Amino acid sequence: MAARTARAAANGSAQRAPRSQWGRAVRREAAAAGSGCRAAAAMPECPELHLAGRFINGACGALVFAGAVERSAVGRGPEVPFRSDAYSISAVARGKELRLTLSALDPAAGPSAQDLVFRFGMSGSFRLCPAAELPRHAHLRFLTRESPPRALCFVDPRRFGSWRLGDAWQPERGPCVVSEYQAFRENVLKNLDDRAFDKPICEVLLNQKYFNGIGNYLRAEILYRLKIPPFEKARTVLEALKEQEQERRKKDPSLTLSKKVKLKRENADLLELCHTVPMEVITAEKQLLDPEHSDAYSNFKKWLQCYLVPGMSSLRDRSGRTIWFQGEPGPMAPKGQRPRKTPRKKSPQLKADPEAPSPKVTPRASKQRRRAAANPPKAEEEEEEKEEQGGQADRPRKGRARGRRAVTAAPASPEEPLSVRRSRRTSARRGQGAAPAV
Repeated sequence: MAARTARAAANGSAQRAPRSQWGRAVRREAAAAGSGCRAAAAMPECPELHLAGRFINGACGALVFAGAVERSAVGRGPEVPFRSDAYSISAVARGKELRLTLSALDPAAGPSAQDLVFRFGMSGSFRLCPAAELPRHAHLRFLTRESPPRALCFVDPRRFGSWRLGDAWQPERGPCVVSEYQAFRENVLKNLDDRAFDKPICEVLLNQKYFNGIGNYLRAEILYRLKIPPFEKARTVLEALKEQEQERRKKDPSLTLSKKVKLKRENADLLELCHTVPMEVITAEKQLLDPEHSDAYSNFKKWLQCYLVPGMSSLRDRSGRTIWFQGEPGPMAPKGQRPRKTPRKKSPQLKADPEAPSPKVTPRASKQRRRAAANPPKAEEEEEEKEEQGGQADRPRKGRARGRRAVTAAPASPEEPLSVRRSRRTSARRGQGAAPAV
């Protein structure tokens, strides 16, 4: 261990951009909970992208890179036609995209700047590590000029992430909920006539044309905090918000900035939470997403109030993504589905005794139980009334016994077992040892 630590100090220990460290554990817990959660549950959202950009600027700002950009054979992106003897790397994030800029330190002698725009997919991240110890699934690598060299790697185990050449953001993506909040808000409120808002609010929150940066865990947390049913119509929710904002401006046109901030905190709406909830994750980077922090995963679980929290319900929306919520799902919930609850942790008192023998259930007994569940027994009062009236058991049989006179069996004492009572009743019907006719 000491030798490994010394070697890491000499070569420059591996560093990893803050990312969704809880991805694999989330998928494992979701599978255990039966929630149908897929790998998309761990998809990096705008907090992870912004923190990745912050990591690159901080860790690589003073580094000099050199040579060509290396690409793996299975990377989902083009070859990068950039080579320089000395260049720098900077990053900026916008919603669910991150742009790298490769700039030659000597613009006159080197190539022109090269931009790359990344999408992280479900498992993408950036790491800075020794070039001799590249991590698995490092699909794009930028090597430093130092000796021994290090590599800034785009790592993507599931290979849903990608990159493209150029500096243009995807045109169908709207303003970022974190870095372009005011433009994001205006973009939503002025386009409420769009047919996209005919859908449930939980599905619209994943529409990157209007909510660039919001993903699965963020939408669950935002809707839960506002107590909005996930399958309420989006336009219904947002039109009410628009009316409230107009009324607020009419009533208090001369509010100072500090009073406006205070009012927003006390009466935060859905669009404001689309900004403030991701900012909570970004602000608490060291505690929630830092891979070097030993309690990052447990801290993130504590921060979550709804997503994968025991006791919450879940449904699949029409795009196949699982939404967690509390209470009623809303009027636009998918038909044919019943909300599934994430099970709570069992208390120690409720655990079964491991030494107690488990009762054996025969196929006949299990069939009888299923019949009993399908046809629940009647109340005890009805059973007693049926017995007092004679019931079906004491009627004469059809066939050969049709011409015989009815015979009433002698009443059995309460202490006699049921088998004895049945044998007496049967023998009475057959005329063998029957009681005298009444």
